[in-house]
Amino acid sequence: MKKAILIGATGLIGSELLKQLLADSNYSEVKVLARRSTNVNHSKLKEVLINFDDLESYKSELVGDVLFSTMGTTIKKAGSQLAQYKIDYTYQYNTAKLASDNGVKQLVLLSSYGANSESKVFYSRIKGELDEAVQNLNFDAVSIMRPSMLAGDRKEFRLAEKILTPIMYALLWIPGIRKYRPIKDVVVAKAMINSVKKEFKIQILELENIFRVAGI
Repeated sequence: MKKAILIGATGLIGSELLKQLLADSNYSEVKVLARRSTNVNHSKLKEVLINFDDLESYKSELVGDVLFSTMGTTIKKAGSQLAQYKIDYTYQYNTAKLASDNGVKQLVLLSSYGANSESKVFYSRIKGELDEAVQNLNFDAVSIMRPSMLAGDRKEFRLAEKILTPIMYALLWIPGIRKYRPIKDVVVAKAMINSVKKEFKIQILELENIFRVAGI
């Protein structure tokens, strides 16, 4: 029986991941560290409302077997590149660092297609920087997911996804488009959980391998 720690539980992937973890008999406890409540009630759920700008004060809560990290935002929602960097990189890295220092054995990180620390695209660059940074922490295993366009019922409206998702599905017959096809939240969450069962030090899963690990 494992104890999971989850940050980013109120987002598209995080909320689905929380649901699957709570239903998974391999986990006796799921601890969510969040800025606001998930409004989920479950006997295995322990919810800790925290200030990510003062993570050190919550270090004692970062104890368990696996840290699942699914935080992320858009520059529109964050308001600036600086604010987005804080959420997409700083908060996640600092949480991972404290967890690894506490002896948490494994990190499963939600990244993004095209993540590259040398990219000229800001979003891709910060995702790439985080991917590289967490690999140098003291985890026994690090699993990094790089899905393409995410599909699912978001709590927030994203115009680009609403427009592009059906277009991408319609164009799957075109050679080369398939590797960019949308992937549903339930599939990504399942792959994140299944990746814990694999034997590896560091694995980076691109789209096709996410489907494979999810068993799709």
